[in-house]
Amino acid sequence: MRNNPFRILWERLRDSLRSSFQDRSILRTFELDQELAETLQELAEQEQRPPGEVAGDLLSFALAQQRASSELVRRWRSLSPREQQVGALICLNLTNRQIASRLTISTETVKSHVRNVLRKFDVHSKVELSVLLSEWDFSAWDKRLR
Repeated sequence: MRNNPFRILWERLRDSLRSSFQDRSILRTFELDQELAETLQELAEQEQRPPGEVAGDLLSFALAQQRASSELVRRWRSLSPREQQVGALICLNLTNRQIASRLTISTETVKSHVRNVLRKFDVHSKVELSVLLSEWDFSAWDKRLR
């Protein structure tokens, strides 16, 4: 197990993290289970690349996805409660007029909230916001705001 490329990769990553963080308690030991090792081996063979390289790419991708997801959550939490309501209804594809009716506010107020939400998510349109948050489930917001 000592020469396992995934173990070597993890040890290098762990050592890199260890030098980056003062608090060693955040580091955990890592054990690669047999099923995961076999899956990574099959993927490496399909891609005709070394298993360690594939594992590194997968880990890098997962970490990037996690950072992006955390950033979206941080931005969502920066919204006011009303902006969150408007943002959720945007992602449910309601028009400004429909949002105004649902929240019993004016369409001008909705437009103001839409501008704020788009600015805080650094997007230029409601479509871009919907795409950015397409993995999120806003169905509970629809029920809550009826």
